[in-house]
Amino acid sequence: MQVLGIDIGGSGIKGAVVDVTTGELISERLRIPTPQPATPEAVAATVAEICDQLHWHGLVGCGFPAAIQHGIARTAANVDDSWLGANVQKIFCDATHLPCYVGNDADVAGLAEMQFGAGKELDGLVFMVTIGTGLGTALFNNGELVANTELGHLFDSKGREWEHRASDAARKRDELDWKYWGKRFNKYLVTLEQLFWPDAFILGGGASKKFDKFADAIDVAATVTPAESLNQAGIIGAAILASQSHQSLDMTLLPG
Repeated sequence: MQVLGIDIGGSGIKGAVVDVTTGELISERLRIPTPQPATPEAVAATVAEICDQLHWHGLVGCGFPAAIQHGIARTAANVDDSWLGANVQKIFCDATHLPCYVGNDADVAGLAEMQFGAGKELDGLVFMVTIGTGLGTALFNNGELVANTELGHLFDSKGREWEHRASDAARKRDELDWKYWGKRFNKYLVTLEQLFWPDAFILGGGASKKFDKFADAIDVAATVTPAESLNQAGIIGAAILASQSHQSLDMTLLPG
């Protein structure tokens, strides 16, 4: 089965057609800069543009940087405030005239890793942590997703949001070398470990490609491994989400 997966990020919107039985990209990977401001109208137009450029007329899955409940954005920490309470799924359906399904961006990246990547052999409680502009989390219990954890917004002991302290954007902002930043990021993992005691952490996002530069700073009881899909996980996982969701199709979310 082929599905168009789209990964909506703060700096870029990426898309490709995915074979959801193998997890392989079977088209070119497009990237269009995220419009600023990233309003619903502007982002929806970019999603439609990706569909047009790939000459796509089928199922579409999208990873979106917010907690998504029944297609509706319940948070807007890293997107324009006008998304708060918006029916993201319906907006994309209307813009593309195609069946679209939307999930939290870290959740869909986790789906890709659990099915085709570093998590495919892992049981028990597994955290996917995406390290980029923010800190995204996806929690899996024996392979089942617990959606919308959004634990990058936890606070440290001084009342500072971890996302603003331990993301890759924070590393660049504070001009930290990988070892120093790794110690800070390790404290975030310790916070998660003391709350949930997971069996494993999978680290995704752009910083995961540099895991060897900060691995020595990580000191948690859980197994820690870099993601295998790297920056393609969001695209692959979005396609998986759509293929799974399509089996319980809600006709009210489709263009009429």
